[in-house]
Amino acid sequence: MEIETGLLAGQANGAVTARYGDTVVLATAVMSEKASRISGYFPLMVDFEERYYAAGKIKGSRFIKREGRPSDDAILAGRAVDRTVRPLFNHRMRNDVQVIVTVLSYDGENDPDTIAIIAASTALSLSNIPWNGPVAAVRVGRANGEFILNPVNGEVTEGDLDLLLSGSIDKINMIECGAKEVSETDMLSAFKFGQDAIAKIAAFISSIQKEIGKEKSEPALVKGTDEFEAKVKEILLAEGLAEALYDKNKQVIEEKTKAISEKVGEYITSNFSEGVDKLKEIAEIVTEEVSDEIVHENILTKEQRPDGRKLDEIRHIECQIGILPRTHGTGLFTRGETQALTVTTLGSPGDQQIIDTMEVDMKKRYIHHYNFPPFSVGEVRPMRGPGRREIGHGALAEKALIPVLPGKEEFPYTMLLVSEILSSNGSSSMASTCGSTLSLMDAGVPIKRPVSGIAMGIIVDQQQAVSSKQQAFKVLTDIQGLEDHYGDMDFKVAGTTEGITAMQMDVKVDGVTIDMLEAVLNQSHGNRLDILKMITDTISVPRAEMSQYAPRIIVMQINPEKIRNVIGTGGKVINEIIDETGVEIDIEDDGSVFITSPDEASAQKAKDWIYNLTREVKAGEVFNARVTRIMNFGAFAEILPGQEGLIHVSEIADRRIEKVEDVLKVGDIIPVKVKEIDSQGRINLSAKAVTKMM
Repeated sequence: MEIETGLLAGQANGAVTARYGDTVVLATAVMSEKASRISGYFPLMVDFEERYYAAGKIKGSRFIKREGRPSDDAILAGRAVDRTVRPLFNHRMRNDVQVIVTVLSYDGENDPDTIAIIAASTALSLSNIPWNGPVAAVRVGRANGEFILNPVNGEVTEGDLDLLLSGSIDKINMIECGAKEVSETDMLSAFKFGQDAIAKIAAFISSIQKEIGKEKSEPALVKGTDEFEAKVKEILLAEGLAEALYDKNKQVIEEKTKAISEKVGEYITSNFSEGVDKLKEIAEIVTEEVSDEIVHENILTKEQRPDGRKLDEIRHIECQIGILPRTHGTGLFTRGETQALTVTTLGSPGDQQIIDTMEVDMKKRYIHHYNFPPFSVGEVRPMRGPGRREIGHGALAEKALIPVLPGKEEFPYTMLLVSEILSSNGSSSMASTCGSTLSLMDAGVPIKRPVSGIAMGIIVDQQQAVSSKQQAFKVLTDIQGLEDHYGDMDFKVAGTTEGITAMQMDVKVDGVTIDMLEAVLNQSHGNRLDILKMITDTISVPRAEMSQYAPRIIVMQINPEKIRNVIGTGGKVINEIIDETGVEIDIEDDGSVFITSPDEASAQKAKDWIYNLTREVKAGEVFNARVTRIMNFGAFAEILPGQEGLIHVSEIADRRIEKVEDVLKVGDIIPVKVKEIDSQGRINLSAKAVTKMM
């Protein structure tokens, strides 16, 4: 790892290039001098810019060569940087801060997302931007039972673990993981393995900061006088905020807290004539902080959760399948007030999604989309395309199911799953994961094992004056929205009875320790199995038969050298087959042919057609041949599409023939027998041999 500063982007508050192998990224951090005009939250923007030139590529579109909207992979990489650095800012800060990571060179082996986090952390650390870093990141893989630090791409593909970890010298604050049913014990070992490397890199960044880092500026904080904030807190408690936060119904809590906020607003408008909007913003922050304190104190001291559940208790769950009449598979998963409807659509191999990014050119046969409409949280807002959150949640649910999918040889279909979040109060991505399992099994997809997911939380005693490893904390099972909002961690974990398939963790504190993660993993294991039982009680194995509305695929193997026979000049032959039978045909370079059709008869007709185009003719076979050409020495006849043989004049009849035209004409259909196939592949036919047989 090489980190360099002072060469590029000199006008940014902080700028570094980080190099690992031949992968190079530039990270810049810039902060506005004054408070942003955006109110209500800390205005941090994180952008991850992939450049095709970094990999020596030109954008694949034939018409548009300018790089535009970032790919899903770039969005996910940007989210990983954001989720790592955001918790380390003061939440009252209102300066605009923008971190931009640009990939300048990509060697095809070392993933830029890990390096991007390190570079962003270094740029922030060296800048004058107030920030409680540094942090670092590593990727952990495993192959043949051995952990690999920062594996190259091939090693990740061949192994059973792809774990991205971020954190500080002694804590972890971001996790993104895909795994092939890895146990909790092994996952904990991977955390420890990665943490050791993170500590070294974070210490390295700290040494650079001490040597050349700028003095930190004073941030623009949203802050009132001590007297004003104390008065707001007094009103909140007097109006019953501590009681309002506790109810099983999310809407009831929202109505009660809204009424209390209105009381605070009345106090401000009645007692202040200037800066009312600013004071209301300060009051909102105080409300958030007091609510956070109440939730923390009650869970830590009384184990009292807002909806009255025990710490390890899962909300009421309902599972349903097959609720839509014409779709190929549906799963409705409801957990408390969170509800996800996942629909499976099966398509031909040609329906695969083509992925063209800076890093890869590939096709995806399993795709998951996640939609989060405003009505799911009782809001009104414009319907736009998927944002970072939707893309991230969809990618997590997709990652969770990939290890249990059947191979293309066993199940050649393209699978598109769409999760519609119909109601949300926490952990909608894990509801999508469970809904996906139900939907796939309802569609008859032969998955290896069902997958379930759960969102875990943690409440840490931040006031405790002892070392972080001894901090008091409580682990929460199946966190709802309020516990996610005021809690210190959102830890999503999905898996089967055999192990973990996907994980994602975000924190609102500076990080969590290995001991905390161990407690979370231990508690989540039993929770996942409980949810799995509810899923298998609804549908225990995939349906034996697919929906009548799902397409049927016939797979056949032909000699690769015969592919041209099926395609024909300019695609003439294959288009004729498609037009006449109504099927879809996909042919791969190894000779695999996939015939997709809504009905069995059309698929079989196309299969027979292709078989006859590519089959190897053998001596002794009999065909009804069509005469195509008359020559003075005999006639040529087509025995199979595109395959002709010669009937020598001596083989036309059992008597002497003066002229071929006396017996045959073009277009005649006559029975012939394959007499021989010579060394050059020429087929010799006999009509009189068939006559003798009869």
